[in-house]
Amino acid sequence: PTLRLVQSAQDTIRVRRSEDNSIDVTDELAAVADKTVTDAPYISGYVVCAKSPSCGMERVPVYKEDGHGLGKIGVGAFAQRLMEKLPLLPVEENGRLNDPLLRENFVMRVIAYRRWQELQSAGISAAGLQEFHRRHKFLLLAHNQSIYRELGPLVADATNDLEASAAEYFARFMGALARPASRSNHTNSLMHMQGFVKEHLDSEERQDLSDQIDKYRTGTLPLLVPLALLERYAKKYDVDYLLDQFYFHPYPEDLKLRYGL
Repeated sequence: PTLRLVQSAQDTIRVRRSEDNSIDVTDELAAVADKTVTDAPYISGYVVCAKSPSCGMERVPVYKEDGHGLGKIGVGAFAQRLMEKLPLLPVEENGRLNDPLLRENFVMRVIAYRRWQELQSAGISAAGLQEFHRRHKFLLLAHNQSIYRELGPLVADATNDLEASAAEYFARFMGALARPASRSNHTNSLMHMQGFVKEHLDSEERQDLSDQIDKYRTGTLPLLVPLALLERYAKKYDVDYLLDQFYFHPYPEDLKLRYGL
């Protein structure tokens, strides 16, 4: 039956049946979210339904008890509880995934979240945390330069209180990835990576790489072009520091998510 969000007399938002305002299913939806979190610890991301009184992430219509609308100010009860229980879990609405930037960002976060789950399952060590950070460096740099600079010292000092440091690290890590990377930040990452291969290149190769990066910066070429060239040079000259960076392949290539970036 159709549901809607209703602001009660106590100013709380409840989920009620549209045709019978006396039937309240808010607690039942919260219980389903709790069960989902308990029964499915393997979940690395969640897609919810836009504008739904159960699953909408934002801008869900809210009504007064007399039926008058209060505007799109609500959050679905299931989605809200899920995000409260797992605040770092990548969650996105189905309709927003039609946007290529948001879709790419969501899948990238899901895969990164899964890598962290695997690190936790294996048992987090100071060395493991440092390796995780090292392999994500240029991905972080492309998304949030300030958080990137903060995370280095945090990882370096992680041996003092590893559990607390790891929790703080991952919260900031997911915060850094929360928004799609800008063209300028991608360009910054590309230029940093360029520095690791530059000394191996002849003058023609250096100019070619610089040109490709600049053409990406100005919107003439997609991101894949300078990235592929950087990876080719890293392999050709055995630049190990770059070869295992997740920035090259943040998710399976056959998803073709970077084609429009």
